[in-house]
Amino acid sequence: MSSILTNTSAMVALQTLKGINNNLGQVQSEISTGKSVASARDNAAVWAISKVMESDVAGFKGISDSLALGSSTIAVARKAAETVTDLLKEVKGRIVASQEDNVDRAKIQADIGALRDQIASVVGAAQFNGLNLVNGTHTTVDVLASLDRSGSGVSASKITVAAQDLSIGTYAANDVFSASSGGTISTGGDTFVLALDAAGGSDDITIADGATAWAAGDKISMRIGDKTASYTLTASDVQSGANSVSDLIAVGLKNSIDSLGIAGLTVDYDSANPGQLVFTNDGTKDLSVAGQYKNAGAGGLGALSSIDVSTSAGASTALGAIEGLIQTAINAAAEFGSTQKRIDIQADFVSTLTDSLKAGIGSLVDADMEEASARLQALQVQQQLGVQALSIANQSPQSVLSLFR
Repeated sequence: MSSILTNTSAMVALQTLKGINNNLGQVQSEISTGKSVASARDNAAVWAISKVMESDVAGFKGISDSLALGSSTIAVARKAAETVTDLLKEVKGRIVASQEDNVDRAKIQADIGALRDQIASVVGAAQFNGLNLVNGTHTTVDVLASLDRSGSGVSASKITVAAQDLSIGTYAANDVFSASSGGTISTGGDTFVLALDAAGGSDDITIADGATAWAAGDKISMRIGDKTASYTLTASDVQSGANSVSDLIAVGLKNSIDSLGIAGLTVDYDSANPGQLVFTNDGTKDLSVAGQYKNAGAGGLGALSSIDVSTSAGASTALGAIEGLIQTAINAAAEFGSTQKRIDIQADFVSTLTDSLKAGIGSLVDADMEEASARLQALQVQQQLGVQALSIANQSPQSVLSLFR
């Protein structure tokens, strides 16, 4: 049946052409935007995933900046620690020179004072953007390292940088060593030097409560020959009475000295005399014993302020003290070096991870331009054919006129 009111062929052709035009518009949108999923309307699930990942990429850009800042800050601190180490080596050279009797110790002490001032200058200047990791003002510093996404949400992970105290500070003598029975101990309150002859040389040292109250972090060191033993007070030690603190230090030092394994040396703790240690050298070599006290507020290199080589006894004590100071600076530089290496590795990983995330986002939402080009050509041909089919369908009512002629 033919009808001039309802042209079914034209309706079918028109719907087909509309579909072709819709597809053609989508392909043209992909070509113009470069994305197959440009909005949530195109594919809500994929669009949502891509936006979450894009937010992570933006977050990792901030993390990269944080890691760069952290690496630069640590680099400054590491260089300062390395410079301090070199300066302390020079101080050691002056101290070794002062061991001779035929030297001008006053001039050597002046050189040491100048080097000490230079160390203080280096430590004070070692800051980046106002943060100084070597002057004792910080214990730890956190560097933002990553964003960790899980089913429960997003959390930030950090790399903790251990600050190092290379400050000299204010050294307060505590007069912790009392005179020995043999009379060979020096009169210096915070240091002492004694000699133990081979084959039976003996002397004693007493740890006493000095003019300054004990504090957690106070450190007592003894150098026997070329080896060093030490004990650092804890908060629980300080809570004991004066004699008890002396006892704890004496026992701690005895254990530390025994662990050195010095041939022929015996160290006895005299329980009848609180804080007293008796040294006996039954070995074949003479031994020198030097002691030093460092109060907790003196800074990591606080003992440097007490080094005085103007006397023979002071020069001998300084030789033992400088080794510990050099080791402190070396440990600081090594700690900064390993932490900076870790941060640099993390920075490289974050950069690679960011690139991977970008590639993943692209695989989800970017248009395949080769495919889009092929589809465009095909749809353009279909559009032309659709227009032609619609034109033919629109001509079909004209055939009804022939029935009325």
